[in-house]
Amino acid sequence: MPEIELGVPKGVVESLPDEDGTAERDMRRAIAGIQSRLNEEIDGGDPSEAAEVVADAVERMEAQASTYHEFVPELRAWGQSPIYAVAWRNLYVELIGQLYDHDWLAEELDRERNFRLVDDGIRLSDL
Repeated sequence: MPEIELGVPKGVVESLPDEDGTAERDMRRAIAGIQSRLNEEIDGGDPSEAAEVVADAVERMEAQASTYHEFVPELRAWGQSPIYAVAWRNLYVELIGQLYDHDWLAEELDRERNFRLVDDGIRLSDL
């Protein structure tokens, strides 16, 4: 099974103000950590087991993106720039997309996430 490869999307980096590059370094460090943890946990497993691990990571990334999204109006209300909150939100959304770009994983990941929706008692008729 191939390893998961993630990177900082160019659009996210370009949205950051040109300062000392700290935010970009932090993003690269965060992505490297996510990538290495995922690859360690799925090493030698089959795609369905990998999908379970990646689905957990996707749920954490969705929660992080949601948290940063909630910061945006609050920062604006306080007269602060929300650029970093927007960049981190977009980063997590882009990382989720990058995970789905792995052909060997995408179908199993969809299957696992759909299973979790049904297992939690959420039905399409409830939406």
